[in-house]
Amino acid sequence: MTITTDAKDLQEDLVRLRHDLHRQPEIGLRLPRTQERVLKALDGLPFEITLGKDTTSVTAVLRGGGGLGEGQEAAGRPAVLLRADMDGLPVQEKTGVDFTSRTEGAMHACGHDLHTSMLAGAATLLAEKQHQLAGDVVLMFQPGEEGFDGASYMIREGVLDAAGPRVQAAYGMHVFSSLEPHGTFCTKPGVMLSASDGLEVTVLGAGGHGSAPHSAKDPVTVAAEMVTALQVMVTRQFNMFDPVVLSVGVLHAGTKRNVIPESARIEATIRTFSEASRVKMMEAVPRLLKGIAAAHGVEVAVDYLQEYPLTITDEDETRTAEKVIGDLFGERRLSRWATPLSGSEDFSRVLSEVPGTFIGLSAVAPGADHGTSPFNHSPYATFDDGVLADGAALYAQLAASRLDSLATAS
Repeated sequence: MTITTDAKDLQEDLVRLRHDLHRQPEIGLRLPRTQERVLKALDGLPFEITLGKDTTSVTAVLRGGGGLGEGQEAAGRPAVLLRADMDGLPVQEKTGVDFTSRTEGAMHACGHDLHTSMLAGAATLLAEKQHQLAGDVVLMFQPGEEGFDGASYMIREGVLDAAGPRVQAAYGMHVFSSLEPHGTFCTKPGVMLSASDGLEVTVLGAGGHGSAPHSAKDPVTVAAEMVTALQVMVTRQFNMFDPVVLSVGVLHAGTKRNVIPESARIEATIRTFSEASRVKMMEAVPRLLKGIAAAHGVEVAVDYLQEYPLTITDEDETRTAEKVIGDLFGERRLSRWATPLSGSEDFSRVLSEVPGTFIGLSAVAPGADHGTSPFNHSPYATFDDGVLADGAALYAQLAASRLDSLATAS
């Protein structure tokens, strides 16, 4: 029997778990029902379980036995980490699937229900091979990836050291509802995902009558100029081969067409692909906006919010993952990206602490056009259950293979 065969035997259980999670998504750092379902999936398996204090995280440690001397202390064991995020999004589902979300205004629109189910499947596969494992495995079931920085909470509470020594390698996985053909695994050494920052701007003017703008200080026209100037600045101050993406998602002012309001608000997301550009943006954006405000005689408050850093994968760990993918599924199912994706991830926090890699997996429906399918975060995004067993097998084999190589090297 192979690990992929064993994983296929779990497929029906994984589908049931995934559908259950999908029907009742939870948002943020407190996911009590999701935590309960994870604990139920781990029940009876030989894991040491720790629950989060500030979040509903679950950390589960499996003590391997293969190749270890009798009575060997935990400090002498290699350890690797596998991570799955568990939270949903504030999106009203419109997919029409028969297991659609029953929670108003919430949806697993990014596939975290699949991640959780796959890692739960990997837990079963690894437990069955416990005595063959040349070290320990840490499972990181993480809440709050979608803008709540849940990874930071778990790192502060010790997930990287849960096995005793710090884990020596870490692997995460993420499904996509488009981009690649069904079942394709995606890798990229180095910068794989952009950094993500937020921008919140309030322009403070003086209100007045729309018929007499000269007697007021109109924040609307200033805000409009700022939106345009930000786009121009990106094209004129940054190298096109080290791109910056700035998108304004909120532009709000006023209550009535003939009233000049006192203030206007802008909110934007900023994606950068190098630390140099990220630092430069932090300096350039406030300087630009304050200059425009001064030119018009209004005040401006600029909050530049540092969010998720660059997701940078380790080249050796990425090659390790690619070899495991090739051995399990064949080279035809592997796609090595030439350029990063402009999404962002708080798994970047883990990868900044220990070597590891992040792997994409296309859950596009078989035969669907991956170029036009609704992308993650869309209310129409759908993810195929058919990838669950493969994801579970990959998680488990990554841990087992890497522990073997770590034990051999020690």
